[in-house]
Amino acid sequence: MPFARRPLSPVRRRRAARALAVTGAAALLLAGCGSSGSSSSSAGGSPAAAGGKRTVKDATGKAVEIPAEPQRIVTLTQEDLDAVLALGVKPVGITNGQGLAEPPAYLKDRVQGVPVVGNLLQPVLDKVVAAKPDLILAGDMQDEQMLKQLREITPATLVTMAPTDDWKLAFRGIGNAVNKLDQANKVITDYEAKAAKAGGDLGKNKGAAVSIVRWNPTGPSWMEKKQFASGVALDMGLTRPAAQDKDGNAHSPALSLEKLNEIDGDWLFLSTLTDDGKAALKDVQSKPAYRELNAVKNNRAVTVDGSVWSTRGGPLAADAVIGDFTKALGASAS
Repeated sequence: MPFARRPLSPVRRRRAARALAVTGAAALLLAGCGSSGSSSSSAGGSPAAAGGKRTVKDATGKAVEIPAEPQRIVTLTQEDLDAVLALGVKPVGITNGQGLAEPPAYLKDRVQGVPVVGNLLQPVLDKVVAAKPDLILAGDMQDEQMLKQLREITPATLVTMAPTDDWKLAFRGIGNAVNKLDQANKVITDYEAKAAKAGGDLGKNKGAAVSIVRWNPTGPSWMEKKQFASGVALDMGLTRPAAQDKDGNAHSPALSLEKLNEIDGDWLFLSTLTDDGKAALKDVQSKPAYRELNAVKNNRAVTVDGSVWSTRGGPLAADAVIGDFTKALGASAS
């Protein structure tokens, strides 16, 4: 089974953040810094000449020399892939989606013919070598041994996400790394305008309380407010049920049937990542505890793609989530 990245617990997030040894890693925004003997560019500066070099700090605070205009990019997470595609850059190597043995369905048409170099954060090094990258975007990889091996392939290997970074911050950092920060900022501005308009057009469902749940083999987990799909909901002016109104970017522990009321809301959006999760969801749908949920009784339970909703996100995934919300809530908005 492909590796499925699970959200870090609060304790593990704190430990990981300490291990980064960076104060406010997010604030670095992969900002450029000067480097002797090379061209340099700050996050808001001018691009270096084609063929030159820039030195940037990645999400761990590590200074990394990269091409001023990278031409052969390998992405090791679907968040990195989502980001570069949104910026009009086609990579030369990608990994499979979270919990999948293939690229995510929502990106599949955009990466036809691009070699797959492994599973999420588990690249096959020989395949990475064959892609001849001049820049590797390594997502939130924390495997120092793997990072060392990747940097032997190309020193221009960047960790693009700190444990608590949201997708917008990570996307801006990736935009800076590929010298398209202005374009990245415009993508986010356009997304926020689209989200606000889509939420405002929901009629009687404007501001509805949406429950966002991932169904695991061990039971359902609801997503905290700063998790990706929840952030999209809030950008649309939607709200979260009282039981799920918790700051954070992780998931709740898996709930028992006795606590199933925690996943109720005006609307219920359900995602899965594995076949075992799908089987567990199908099994519980026949049980009274599930059938008694208000969202279920009102035919407001919607199944969505876990490989989009349960990730750390990106602009293309955010657009897909807006589409899912609009399709469900907009259909009964009048």
